[in-house]
Amino acid sequence: MDPIIKTEKLTHVYGAGTPFEHTAIDGIDFEAERGEFIGIIGHTGSGKSTFIQHLNGLIKPTSGRVLLDGHDIFETKERTRETRFRVGLVFQYPEYQLFEETVYKDISFGPKNMKLSEREIDERVREAAGFAGLSEDTFEKSPFDLSGGQKRRTAIAGVMAMRPEVLIFDEPTAGLDPSGCKELMTNIMNYREKTGTTIIMVSHSMEDVARTADRLLVFKNAHIVMQGSPSDVFSHVAELKTMGLTVPRVTLVALRLRELGLPIPKDIYTVEHLKNAIVQLREEGYHA
Repeated sequence: MDPIIKTEKLTHVYGAGTPFEHTAIDGIDFEAERGEFIGIIGHTGSGKSTFIQHLNGLIKPTSGRVLLDGHDIFETKERTRETRFRVGLVFQYPEYQLFEETVYKDISFGPKNMKLSEREIDERVREAAGFAGLSEDTFEKSPFDLSGGQKRRTAIAGVMAMRPEVLIFDEPTAGLDPSGCKELMTNIMNYREKTGTTIIMVSHSMEDVARTADRLLVFKNAHIVMQGSPSDVFSHVAELKTMGLTVPRVTLVALRLRELGLPIPKDIYTVEHLKNAIVQLREEGYHA
């Protein structure tokens, strides 16, 4: 199967030719399959945000290419414009981007720019609000009168309403309480399951990416230095620590239990995995 989105030797240099020249990403080769959920982790300044902003044409590369369905997204102005509808990008703290008079108008902004009919726009607004966990009784309210969590859901619904084939999130749970984080991640997972959309998510929450991602990319110093399934990546505890990263807390608990002599598997990175491992030991009659 051909990838939905791909980069070839993608490089971006800020301030090229000046004393402040800085290479943010350097020669990135990347592919994402349709329906895949990819988590991106890395220390602050490693290149994650610069990378994802290339994927929908917000930033143009210094060199290299971004391909959507095999076509260079910067091939023509029309191709770049089309890409921004097909590849949705939700920034960190997206609630600060709200600007319309009502929630309904804010969610409908993207579909209107797509020149859709009023009927199609209405259908998409209601569908996206449902996916984002936003009730329709908020539609006529000013987005500035909503709670912080509702504002974020409104902003996310505005991107979902364009029905992107690739949906990118930059720290979607930043600043939310544990309950809000769990609800939002559940919404994102349900959206992916029902639409088949490819999800790419930058996160500092190892727990979030461990529970949701099919594959993880680890950025360091403008490069992808590691990638694989969550169990593969989080098995490199010492290496991740040298990058200023950690692993899910439950992985550390499992590691300590192994140090104490319990035959706990190495690929533990969610609470559910550890629970199942302990239950299995009890069923097998294991005694310390």
